[in-house]
Amino acid sequence: MGDFQQAMAAHRVGRLAEAEHLYRRILSADADQFPVLVMFGLLKAQQSDFPEAERLLSKAVALNPNDAGAQFNHGNVLLRLGRLDDALVSFGKALSLNPGLREAHLNRGGILMFRRRFEEALSCFDAAIQSDPKYSQAHCNRGNALVELRRYDDALASYETALSLNPQNAEFHASRANALHRLHRSDEAIGGLSTALALQPRNPGFHYNRGNVLFEARRFAEAFAAYDQSFSMEPQAEYVEGDRFFAKMMICNWSNYGDEARRLMNGVSEGRPVSRPFAFLAAGSSQSLQTRCANLFCDREFPSPTPHWSGPTYRHDRIRVAYLSADFRDHPVSHLLVGMFEQHDHARFETMAFAFGKAERTPLRQRLENAFDRFVDVHDKTDADIANMLREQEIDIAVDLMGPTESARPGVFARRPAPLQIMYLGYAGSTGAPYVDYILADRIVIPEHEQNLYREKIIYLPETFMGTDSRRAISPTTPSRKEEGLPAEGFVFCSFCNSYKISPQIFDVWMQLLCETEKSVLWLSVGDETARQNLLREAESRGVGSGRLVFARRVERNEDHLARHRLADLFLDSFPLGAHSTACDALWAGTPVLTCTGETFGGRVATSLLSALGVDELIARTIPEYQQIAMRLAREPPLLAAVKEKIRVLRQTSPLFDTKRFTSHVEAAYSTIWERYQRGENPGNLSVEPLRHKDPPN
Repeated sequence: MGDFQQAMAAHRVGRLAEAEHLYRRILSADADQFPVLVMFGLLKAQQSDFPEAERLLSKAVALNPNDAGAQFNHGNVLLRLGRLDDALVSFGKALSLNPGLREAHLNRGGILMFRRRFEEALSCFDAAIQSDPKYSQAHCNRGNALVELRRYDDALASYETALSLNPQNAEFHASRANALHRLHRSDEAIGGLSTALALQPRNPGFHYNRGNVLFEARRFAEAFAAYDQSFSMEPQAEYVEGDRFFAKMMICNWSNYGDEARRLMNGVSEGRPVSRPFAFLAAGSSQSLQTRCANLFCDREFPSPTPHWSGPTYRHDRIRVAYLSADFRDHPVSHLLVGMFEQHDHARFETMAFAFGKAERTPLRQRLENAFDRFVDVHDKTDADIANMLREQEIDIAVDLMGPTESARPGVFARRPAPLQIMYLGYAGSTGAPYVDYILADRIVIPEHEQNLYREKIIYLPETFMGTDSRRAISPTTPSRKEEGLPAEGFVFCSFCNSYKISPQIFDVWMQLLCETEKSVLWLSVGDETARQNLLREAESRGVGSGRLVFARRVERNEDHLARHRLADLFLDSFPLGAHSTACDALWAGTPVLTCTGETFGGRVATSLLSALGVDELIARTIPEYQQIAMRLAREPPLLAAVKEKIRVLRQTSPLFDTKRFTSHVEAAYSTIWERYQRGENPGNLSVEPLRHKDPPN
C-alpha cells in the first residue's frame, strides 16, 4: 500500500496525526499532488485550521480548476473564514461543473440569505430540491427564504414537506413555528416550539424564539421565563439579554434591577449586541448609550444595500411626502397625528401613507385613509417591494413614524427609496441609521449640546415636537369612582404609562406620596396579572397596603378612556423614561401632569408638552423637587384647582393642541429641507421659526 492509500486509510478512521504526517511526506516530495492537497485541506478543515485548509485547497483548484468537488470544498472553507463573496464564486464554479451538486446550491443560498438577497436564495434552494426532491434541509431553507419574502403560507407548505421527510428534526419544527408566529398564530407556534424543545431541550435558540412568541401573545411572565432559560444557556447570544430584561420590566420584576441594568449598559458600551434599541430604553441609561445601541443595531441588522434612488432631482408641482408605519390603526401615534395628516395643505403637498400592518375597520382607520391623497396597504410586501413603490411614486420625502420598534421596517429606508428620509415620533431617540437624514424634535427633547450624538441632523420645531389632534373626542359621560374601582373620597394620583416605564426609583417616590397623603390612592394602567401582583408586593414592602393601588379596567373606546381622566387629581410621570402619548392624553383631558426632566429624549417628552402648554410649574428638575410639588398639590386644594383651571384655559389657546399651527411648522420643515436639497446642500441642523400669530385650534 502506497503512502497516499495509507494516509487515506488513517484519515478515514480518525487517525489524523498519522494521516497528516503521511500527507506532508508526499507533498514534500511533490508539492503539486492534486488529490493529496484536497485531502490534506479537508483534514485541516476538520481540525479547524481553516487558513491552512484554504491555502491547500486554493493550490488544489489552481492545479485543477475543473474539479467540482475541490471547488465545493474550497467554498466551504472560505465560508468558515467569513470570505462570503469568495465562497459564492467557488460554489458557482462547482455548480458550473456539476449543476446537480445539491449542497453547493444549499450553501450558496445560505450566503445569499445572510446578504438579505432572498429572491436569489430562494432560487438556490429550488435548484437544490430539483437536484434531490427529498432533500429535507433544502425544503426547510426554502421556507426560511419565503418567510423573509413574507410569503408565509408558502413557507408553511415547505416546512410541512421538510417535516414529512424528517419528522424528528427539531430545527424544522422551530422554523415552522417561526412562520406561524409571523401569521400571529401564537398557540400553534408555541406548540411547534414545544415539540422542537422536546427533541432538543438544551437549544437556547428555541427557548429564545419561544420567548418571542409568548411576548407577542402578551404572556410576559412566561416570555421572561423562556428568555431567562435561553440566557442561562448562552449568555452571549445576540439580544437575548435585552429582551429578557425588557420582559422582566413588563412584569415589574425588579430583582437585581441595578446590576442587570448596569450589565446591559456595559455591553452596549463595549459594542456588543446585547439589546435592541427599544428594549434598552427600559434600562434607564444615558442618551449617549441609547444612541450607541441604536447605531450598533442598525449597522448589524440593516446595512445599506444598493440604493433604489440614485440621485435624480424630481420636479413636482407639489412636494410628495410618504408616511410609513405599522400603526395606522387605533394606536397612540395615529391618535396624535391624524389631525396633522388631515390639516396638510394639499395645494402644496401630496401625501401618501404606506401601512405595514393589517388593521380592523374602525372610525379612526377611516379618518386616516381619508386624510391622505393615497393610502396603500403594504403589509404583505417585502422591504424591497415597498422601496420600489416609493421610488416609482417619486417620493420626495419619506417619513418613518416607527424607528427601531416592533413591526418597523428599517429595511425599506436602508434601500434609500427617497432623496430625503426623516424619523418622527414613533421612537424616542435616534434610529442609528446613516441613511435617515433628519429627525423632527425640539430643543427640549434634543438639546443643542447633544446634536453630535445623532447620525440624523436635527430639525428643531418651535414650541414642541409632539403633534396632537384638536378634534380628538372625549366622552361627555364621566364614569363614577365606583365603576372605576376608586374609593368614594381621597386624592387620586394616577400614572397610565406602560409597566416597563415604572422603575423602582420612581415607585419609591410614589409610595412615599401615598404614605404622606391620607386616603390617597395610585391609579395604574397595568393589565398584566403578574405585574399587578409584583407591584402590590413591592408596595407592601414599602409600607403601603394593597388597597392603595387601583388598577384601571380596560375600556374599548379611546374617548371613554380620556373621560375617566376627570376622576384623577394628578398624573405622575414616570422616571427616568417618561410618559409620552399618555401624558398628552392626560393634558388633553385636563388632568395636570407632574414630570421630572430626565437625561434622555424619552425622559424629556412631558417637559416638552408642559412647556408648550405653558405650565412650567409642573416641571421638576430633580426627584426631591418632584416629590415636593406633588405634596403641595395634594395638600393644597386651591393650588391644584388653580392649576387645573389654567390647563383648561390654555388647552384652548396653547401651541400644544393647535393642530393647524403645528402642521404649518412641519410643512415649513419639509419645504426648507426640500429647498436645501434642490440647491445641492447636504442635510444640516436647522430650526423652524414659529408662526407670528397663534391660530386657534380647529
